[in-house]
Amino acid sequence: MKPVKSVVRGVVLLLFTLSILIPIGWVLVSSLKSGPEIFGSPWKVPAAFKFENYTNAWSNNEYGIGPYFGNTMFICAATILVLLPLGSMAAYVLAKYPFPGSKFIFGTLIGGMMFPNFLIIVPLFFLLKSIDPLHTGHGLVDTKTGLILVYVAYSLSFTIFVMSGFFQALPSELAEAAMIDGCGHAETFFKVMLPLVRPGLIVVGIFNAIGLWNEFGLALVLMSDKSNRTLSLAINDMVMTHNYESDWGALFAGLVIVMTPVMIVYWIFRERIQQAMLAGAIKG
Repeated sequence: MKPVKSVVRGVVLLLFTLSILIPIGWVLVSSLKSGPEIFGSPWKVPAAFKFENYTNAWSNNEYGIGPYFGNTMFICAATILVLLPLGSMAAYVLAKYPFPGSKFIFGTLIGGMMFPNFLIIVPLFFLLKSIDPLHTGHGLVDTKTGLILVYVAYSLSFTIFVMSGFFQALPSELAEAAMIDGCGHAETFFKVMLPLVRPGLIVVGIFNAIGLWNEFGLALVLMSDKSNRTLSLAINDMVMTHNYESDWGALFAGLVIVMTPVMIVYWIFRERIQQAMLAGAIKG
């Protein structure tokens, strides 16, 4: 039975691999075609590679996504820089310093992962509008700061859930030894415990970054000013534009541009992610 199982496993893995590579390859090839070629011969190699599709997708005056690339990079980076320390500290306290109600707090945070963001989008909009330190009249709505704060709150449950597992796997004797040597709670956390869960930080950071890079619903409601919009909204604008125009090659080129940073980040850290996931499985 072992050879049969090996063959079945190989076939399943091959089909799974093809289900990922074929759509990516098709999008990549389509990004180098003209509109008529995309619809007339969707599975054929283009007669002439139209690299100008990428120029149009990036810098076209009507639908170019270039100006929004920096917005998305800044929002994702700022969110991760706030989220990782905040989530790690909360996870450490809940994992290593149990107190009355700590399990309820942890359960409430994890329960937040089950609620779709559209259930809270209306009260969230009015909440951000009411926070108006600069007296602009619209509060933090339609600002990068407001979206960053929303993304931090939105991603905090997942971050605490994952990081608490890594902290629970660390022996408490490490913290006790550090305190005997004269470290305080904060120093023990930052100098001893946090470096030991670096694989968890990498995994959480990458998965949150991928999710935030592609996030659409919250940005759609909270960012109406075109100058502050993110890449997901820019791609949506391209789709709406191409319902009336025929530059579909530029649309596929825009999709490739949006996918490329995520794929590069995952490729660079793929071994770290695999090691961290394996370590978490073994510890669990």
